[in-house]
Amino acid sequence: MVMSTRPLISDQEADVLAGALRRRSLLGASVAAGGIMAMPVGAFAAASAPEAEITVDQARTAPIPIIIPNFGGGLGEKIAEVLTNDLNNTGLFKVMPGSTTSGTPDFATAKSMGAHAQVTGSVSGGGSSVRVEMRLWDVLSHQQIQGTAYTTSAANWRRIAHIVGDVIYERMLGEKGYFDTRIAFISRSGPRGHQRTRLAVMDQDGANARMLTTGKWLTLTPRFSPVKDQIAFMSYANNRPRVYLFDLTSGRQQILGEFEGISFAPRFSPDGRSVVLSVTRNGGSDLYIVDLASGSRRQITSSGAIDTSPCFSPDGSQIVFNSDRGGSPQIYIMPASGGGARRISYGQGTYGSPVWSPRGDLIAFTRIAGGMFSLGVMAPDGTGERIMTQGFTVESPSFCPNGRVLAYCRQSRAGAGGAGFNSTIGMVDITGFNDRVLPTPEAASDPAWSPLNG
Repeated sequence: MVMSTRPLISDQEADVLAGALRRRSLLGASVAAGGIMAMPVGAFAAASAPEAEITVDQARTAPIPIIIPNFGGGLGEKIAEVLTNDLNNTGLFKVMPGSTTSGTPDFATAKSMGAHAQVTGSVSGGGSSVRVEMRLWDVLSHQQIQGTAYTTSAANWRRIAHIVGDVIYERMLGEKGYFDTRIAFISRSGPRGHQRTRLAVMDQDGANARMLTTGKWLTLTPRFSPVKDQIAFMSYANNRPRVYLFDLTSGRQQILGEFEGISFAPRFSPDGRSVVLSVTRNGGSDLYIVDLASGSRRQITSSGAIDTSPCFSPDGSQIVFNSDRGGSPQIYIMPASGGGARRISYGQGTYGSPVWSPRGDLIAFTRIAGGMFSLGVMAPDGTGERIMTQGFTVESPSFCPNGRVLAYCRQSRAGAGGAGFNSTIGMVDITGFNDRVLPTPEAASDPAWSPLNG
């Protein structure tokens, strides 16, 4: 890999960003280093806690009633607010307020409110050493399900709220949550035909949005690394479209390989050691895999068509991609080592933007038919296709870490002179349930979900 001769941001700006954006180093680090330390806290009830028996499908039909109290003034109130929003935004929980308490709940009152679970909690200390204690209780059995105390800097209060939300999600539904994550995206501003695009990153709830590039050059398609604080993206820096790597720990960027043609549509391998991307060649484009340690590259398609939008399967053995080799853009799957590709999309219209679910059971896609965009999912063998949402433009799907929710870009039709155009990030459950818009500081597109704790 070759370093860019004209960086997208200055070294001084990179140092400032690095201090605000590094995240993986926080977990498990010492308190003095600004980390988050978690310790179990014992149950007030002597009996062992029961395992969750509520499934996600059941919660979609009947959201789980849960009481979230104020954890105390100041930070306690803020933590409770973020926690409440995280759970409510899933559509799987019905959060009810409760009186401030850090002891055993009043189970009779909680039961009369219709609650199935209750959280108690407290916040103590301040500055560089804040202790946040939470306990999750089963209202019907009067038993503690979870008890954890977190010690960290006050600056990490929002992350603590997200982490507590993930604990509740997992204990109540039996699978990992996705609240302590971020979304990389493209922030857009200005007139429709001359928009400034900036690489940006924010928390999954839209908070803490930060711009990583200045907007001097067109920037597109960010992708989070699964193992590092790193983002791959496409930039037209110096008027030459290429794929870059942005390191969120150091705040610096570098070009990913030097290709004769335009490189675009990057995607990390599941182990984070390589990136698959598309490179223009002789009027078409082929797929290449670039090893990040050595910089070596390997071509895996040579169809003479436009092969693009590659994405690895969760086990790294296969790649799904978009190609017009059959006459129109469709979705194909091939071995990651190269070789024969098989088409899996056979519905009406053209298909693009395929993304493999972290669970491995679904592939999300964009379909265009009858002048309408649709966002859908299908099984890796092409069966079970179903549409989750439609619109003038709905594209760029990205799965959350547990595979239950998709972030995507929704754009409205532009009128004369671009009037009425808007570009937002939507979120929708993989069943089409709970379709909503994520708040962003400006118009936004190209969402890419980070791994958990990423």
